[in-house]
Amino acid sequence: MASRFGAMATAMRSLRRTLTTDSHADFSRVVKTPPTASVQDRIAAHLKESKVVVYMKGLPSAPQCGFSWKTVQILNAMGVEYRAHNVLVDDDLRQGIKQFSAWPTIPQVYVDEEFVGGLDIVEGMARCGDLKKLLNEKGVLDADAQKAKTEGKTDS
Repeated sequence: MASRFGAMATAMRSLRRTLTTDSHADFSRVVKTPPTASVQDRIAAHLKESKVVVYMKGLPSAPQCGFSWKTVQILNAMGVEYRAHNVLVDDDLRQGIKQFSAWPTIPQVYVDEEFVGGLDIVEGMARCGDLKKLLNEKGVLDADAQKAKTEGKTDS
C-alpha cells in the first residue's frame, strides 16, 4: 500500500512539473508589486501633457468595458479633446493610477491635472451641467465651437 502512495505522489509531482512548465503564460502566477515611483512620475507627466486625461480600459476607438465606453461617449459628445491611456496594457499603470488618485476604479478622468472622478461622477456632472462649467473654467471647451455645435453651424 505504501508503494502505491509513493508511486502516486511521484506521478503527481511529475504532472505538476509538466503543467507548470508547459502551461500558457496567461495561466502563470502573477505577483503584484507596489507601483514604483517611476509610475507615479509617468502619471504626473501624462497629466502635464494634456488638459484632459482619461485612464481607461481599452482605447477611445475600442473601449474594453462599458464604463470606459460611456465616459468616452460623454467626452466626445461635448467635443472635448483628451488624451487616453489604456491601463490594460500596463499593469503598473493600472495599479499606480488607483494609488495616485486614491480611487479604486477605472476609468478615471483628470482635468487640468486635477482628478475629477470615475464614470459615476463624470456622468452626474454632465447631466447637471457641472462638467461643461468645469471644462469652460479650465479653458478646455472653445466657447465659439460649442455655440456653433449647438446651433448646428461650423466654420468652413
